[in-house]
Amino acid sequence: MSEGIAIRILDREFMIGCKPEEREALQAAAQLLDARMRGIRGEHRMAAFDRIAVIAALNLAAEVHSFRRELEGRDGDLARGLADLGRKVDALLLAHGGR
Repeated sequence: MSEGIAIRILDREFMIGCKPEEREALQAAAQLLDARMRGIRGEHRMAAFDRIAVIAALNLAAEVHSFRRELEGRDGDLARGLADLGRKVDALLLAHGGR
């Protein structure tokens, strides 16, 4: 069941519907967004709220994209390492099973 939660971003209040188990994550996300938008507003004092929001969203999306690429690389490294380990175990079993 969805319930409303009030979040504040750049001194503006928004009512957002979310599930009770998602409430904490939504509040954390709102705090992160608020901090990012305040930083951008500090650099671009005359920028409108929507422009600041778009810049913050693009910055966060770029970070997510970068983290995904990094994780994909790590997943590939892990898969190659596990395959190599599997081949070594198979070779050891074959070598010791022949005795």
